[in-house]
Amino acid sequence: MDWLTITPPIVAIIIAVWTRNVFWALGLAIWLSETIIAGFNPFMGALGGIDRAVGVFDSPYNTRVLLFCLIIGALIVYMHRSGGISAMVERLQSSGFASTPRRASLVTAICGVLIFVETNISLLTTGILGRPLFDKLKISRERLAYIIDSTCAPVSVLILFNGWGAYLLGLLNENGVEGATGVLMATVGLNFYAWITLIVVFFTVFSNKTFGPLSTVERSGSTAAVASGTGMFNEAPAPASNAIYMALPLIVMIGGTIAFMLWTGNGDIREGSGSQAILWSVILGTIVAFVCLAHSRRAKGELLEIGFKGMGDLLPAVTMIFMALVLGASLNAVGMREFIASMASSFPAPWTIPAILFVAAGITSFTAGTSWGTYGILVPVTVPLAVGAGVPLPLAVAAVMGGGVFGDHCSPISDTTIIASLASGCDHMEHVRTQLPYALFGGVLATGLYLMAGLAA
Repeated sequence: MDWLTITPPIVAIIIAVWTRNVFWALGLAIWLSETIIAGFNPFMGALGGIDRAVGVFDSPYNTRVLLFCLIIGALIVYMHRSGGISAMVERLQSSGFASTPRRASLVTAICGVLIFVETNISLLTTGILGRPLFDKLKISRERLAYIIDSTCAPVSVLILFNGWGAYLLGLLNENGVEGATGVLMATVGLNFYAWITLIVVFFTVFSNKTFGPLSTVERSGSTAAVASGTGMFNEAPAPASNAIYMALPLIVMIGGTIAFMLWTGNGDIREGSGSQAILWSVILGTIVAFVCLAHSRRAKGELLEIGFKGMGDLLPAVTMIFMALVLGASLNAVGMREFIASMASSFPAPWTIPAILFVAAGITSFTAGTSWGTYGILVPVTVPLAVGAGVPLPLAVAAVMGGGVFGDHCSPISDTTIIASLASGCDHMEHVRTQLPYALFGGVLATGLYLMAGLAA
C-alpha cells in the first residue's frame, strides 16, 4: 500500500497541467492525501485537510513566508506609484547598462547571482527590478521568470554562506558526519545540475536565443503576463520621478536581510534565520517605500489604501503558496517521502547510487514542491547509504542537493517556482511550461554526469 502515498502529488500534477488551475490541483491533492491518512474516509479526509491547513501556522517559518509574500505587494505598489520604478528603468537604459534585451537580461541574471543570501529575497528583488526593464524592451515575462528562477536557487546551493548552507550543515551534523563543513564545501564542484543550469541561463542571456515553448511565446510576441495580471501590478507605469524611490527600499531590504541573518546567527550568517531576516527586512523596506511615496506627494490621503490594494493583488499567489505548504505537510504525514527514499536505497549497483539519489530527490521535490523538505528526508538516508556502499559522501550529498533544485524547477506546486512567477508578473503555469525543457535538459545531463562520477569514484 506504500505506493498509494505518491498518488496525491501525481494527481496534483495531472490536474494542474490539464486544467491549468493550480488551486484545484492542490486542493484535491490535499483532500486525497488526508483521505488516505483517514483510512479512505472522504469526509474525515476533508476535515483532516482543514486541520492540516490550520497546522501550517504552527511553524513560524511558514507563517513568516506567507506574511512576507503578502507584504511585498505593498512594497511593489509603493515603489510603482512613487515613480521610482519608472525612474530606475530610465536610469538603467540611459546609462547603457540595460539598453538592449541582452543587457537587461544580464543585469537581471547578475543580480540573481549577487543576492545569494536568501532565495526568496533574490527572486523578489530581481523580479521587481527586471519586470519594468523587460516590459519596456518588449521581452516576455516568461523569459524573466525563467532567468530569475534558474539563477537564484542554483546560486543558493553553490554559495553556501546562507540559510541553505546552515540547514544542510545541521542535517549532516545530526547524522553523525565528521568534518561536516568540509563535506559541504566539497559538494560545490559536484553539484552538476546547479552548474549546468547557470551555464544555460548565461548562454541564453548572451546568445539572446531561446528554445521550446519559451521560443514559441517570444516568436508570437504574446505573453501571459498582461492577460493573467490584475490590479495595480499591471497598470500603466507611473511617470518617472526619482530612482532613489526604488533604490532605497531595495537597499534597505537587501542590506537588512544580510544584517538580520548575521544578528540572528550571532555573527555567523550561515546560522541565521532566513525567514526572520527576510520578513523583518521586507517590513523595513516597505516602511521606507511608504515614506518615499509620501515624499513624492503622489498619494495624499490614500497611502494605506494603496498598500492594502497591493497586498490584495498578491492574495491569489499567497493562497497558492499556503496550499503548497499544506500539501507538503500532508505528504510528510502520509509517508510519501520515506517511500521514495526507500526506493532509492534498493538498487544493488553502488556506482548508480549518486544518479539514483539525484533522480529520487528530483521526484520527491517535484511531487512535494519543496527542496528543503526533500533534503530533510533524503540526507538521513544518503549518509549511511553512501558510507555503506563506499560512495564519496560529498558526491552523494551534492546529488541530493541538485536533485532538490531540479524537482523544484519542474514542479507547478513548488513554492520557489510560484514566487518566481509572482515576482516576474508571469502566469504561473506558463512559467512552468516554458521553463520545463530547460530543467529537463539540465536534469538529463546531470544524471549522466552522476553515473560517470559514480563509475570513477
